[in-house]
Amino acid sequence: MTRQVLLLSGPNLDRLGTRSPEIYGTATLAEHVARASAVAAGHDLEVRHLQSNFEGDLIEAVRDAGDCAAVVINAGALTHTSWALADALAAFEGVVVEVHLSNPAAREPFRHLSTLASVADGSIAGFGGLGYELALEAVARLIDDQPTPPVDQSTVIARPPGDR
Repeated sequence: MTRQVLLLSGPNLDRLGTRSPEIYGTATLAEHVARASAVAAGHDLEVRHLQSNFEGDLIEAVRDAGDCAAVVINAGALTHTSWALADALAAFEGVVVEVHLSNPAAREPFRHLSTLASVADGSIAGFGGLGYELALEAVARLIDDQPTPPVDQSTVIARPPGDR
């Protein structure tokens, strides 16, 4: 049986590809969803996607996601303001992964707060469209309770603080 993952896209994400491409890239939301769906299919997961510019639609979708193993959410600007969406995600019994195309911590100060971070199993930010693929990989491992492969410490290169 294929397991469902609810992929939620918040306000203005329907404008990806044309809206601020210097920040969000040129890929459309449909392209991001297709890439996420392809990764999901490789793990016997099926993506169910909803984009809405309305907070209540996203909250209702989470509340109705009882048949889903996970929620992957890019809430857009609602990330910084929606305690109601955070409450809905807190009540969801599956895995929750927060995704952002840009890195909110490197942007305007109002973007540094995520109301969702405390209720998500993890957050992926700043990797552009790759973030959706990483989120689906994480979901697959978390719902299968797959252990994370050990890191070979001999190959880890520490970056000095402040060095990019």
